[in-house]
Amino acid sequence: MELKLGPLLRYVDDTRATVWVETSAPCDVEVLGHQARTWTVHGHHYALVRIEGLTPDSETPYEVRLDGRLVWPLPDGEFGPSVIRTPLADGTFRLTFGSCRRSVPFDAKGFKEFGPDALVALAERMATGSDASPDAVLLLGDQVYADDPSDAVLEKLREAHGGRQGSEVADEIGNFEEYTWLYDDAWLTPAVRWLFSTVPLCMLLDDHDLRDDWNTSLTWRRWVTSQPWWHDRVVGAYASYWVYQHLGNLSPEQLDQDATYRAMLSIEDDDERTAYLDSFAWMADEDPASTRWSFYRDFGDASRGIRLLAVDSRCSRHLEPDERAMVDAHEWEWVRRHTVEASRPIRHLLLASTLPFLLAPGLHHLEGWDEAISSGAWGPRGSRIGEKIRQGMDLEHWASFRKSFDDVTDLLTELVGGEDPPASILMLAGDVHCSYLAEARLAAVEHPGTAIRQLTMSPFRNPVPRHIQWANHLLDKRWMTTLLHKLARLAGVRDVAAYWRIAHGPWFENGAMTVTLSGEDWAVDVDHAVLRGGRQLLDRTLTYGHLDSPSKRLMS
Repeated sequence: MELKLGPLLRYVDDTRATVWVETSAPCDVEVLGHQARTWTVHGHHYALVRIEGLTPDSETPYEVRLDGRLVWPLPDGEFGPSVIRTPLADGTFRLTFGSCRRSVPFDAKGFKEFGPDALVALAERMATGSDASPDAVLLLGDQVYADDPSDAVLEKLREAHGGRQGSEVADEIGNFEEYTWLYDDAWLTPAVRWLFSTVPLCMLLDDHDLRDDWNTSLTWRRWVTSQPWWHDRVVGAYASYWVYQHLGNLSPEQLDQDATYRAMLSIEDDDERTAYLDSFAWMADEDPASTRWSFYRDFGDASRGIRLLAVDSRCSRHLEPDERAMVDAHEWEWVRRHTVEASRPIRHLLLASTLPFLLAPGLHHLEGWDEAISSGAWGPRGSRIGEKIRQGMDLEHWASFRKSFDDVTDLLTELVGGEDPPASILMLAGDVHCSYLAEARLAAVEHPGTAIRQLTMSPFRNPVPRHIQWANHLLDKRWMTTLLHKLARLAGVRDVAAYWRIAHGPWFENGAMTVTLSGEDWAVDVDHAVLRGGRQLLDRTLTYGHLDSPSKRLMS
């Protein structure tokens, strides 16, 4: 009996926690005297142990036992014990976030091509106690690359499917079993495994969890769903994402309400349970309204008013060219219900999406122009050109779904125009393989007491080539921004009801960003990964707080 993967510390509040594991065989899993029986799908065995009775504002070391046998911590572990930290009594909260992490060896070739790993560097920092540990980590997509697996996984694919050579997806992940190889590859790195065992994790999926450009457009979707390999791929993607990532996002109350989780616990036959999960996964793609990947999590008690609301900006898209939406009406109603209609006060709203809401001004106008011509503003030929540009340049952020961009702007306006507006609305994102901080204000309402910022951090470990960095710098030039703005106006694109500018960045190094919230105050630390003396470390690039004076040069 072995611990195959994990433990992953997922949900933590003042007195409760959940710990996720994968084991080598069916067994009883025990953590701090609380037990859960594993359940099996596709021949793999999982458990989510629910722990109660923790002491507020405490740090509790824990062990994992399988059928009574101690399996964690590992006897040769190089880091300290795994612990569960409940929220601090003084109300201070720290969230570290980022996205895009490739599983590449830590050797000369790996460091030359991909640089040091920000998550490994974060674990090293925590182990040495050189900085305060985060109270949670948010992984904003592309933690696994189904369309571009590592050499180690690629070798397994070729051994298992030699006959698949010649197919356009011969070297890509094709089903649930192969997805498990990706998670092993990504999460068994000793430093990352320890980090994930001792800091609560929140996770959201993005395109590489399935395939690059996933749901970019209706044209792309019609093509991909016609492929013979699509069914097994999308079922494996959604089923494994639910097991490995989404399940742990849920609070104990939300777990009790989740029909799929109840089925995993109540169905006794392994084949029947697997069939249920696969059916759920297929329906999640066929009918996005049948499930929800967005989630929210409140940190601390209601008096602190800290809410993370993570919006699925990939699976619930509406792709009809004349009514594109980043999230469909069903999903957006849920977003509103847990923000402007929330039953508890929100002092700090961490509004997360894998894709940035606010891009560099030039790129924002480019995406608006491309959406307009793709939708027919310049006729059929313009539509074809726009579609090629959209897919070729990955123009699929919130700016290229203008209806949804306006919805976000209206949402922010309602929040800051209400009777008790938040002290901050910090919009967290990744995806774009660079990091930056943008300062924003709304056109329709004054909000001197509410800071609105876009905080984008990417990658953990997957830097872009030089030519893409140059393209980003070009798009940020004032003359280019002006030109693209005029081009968008010629295509009938109206300005949005918000103004913003990139205040710091962009940076292109691997790194992580940490938000610190306390009372009405907030601050952001930007750290980048460096290789020094053979160790992977984080260097502080910038500390940025709400008292910084915003520039008057804002973008419309």
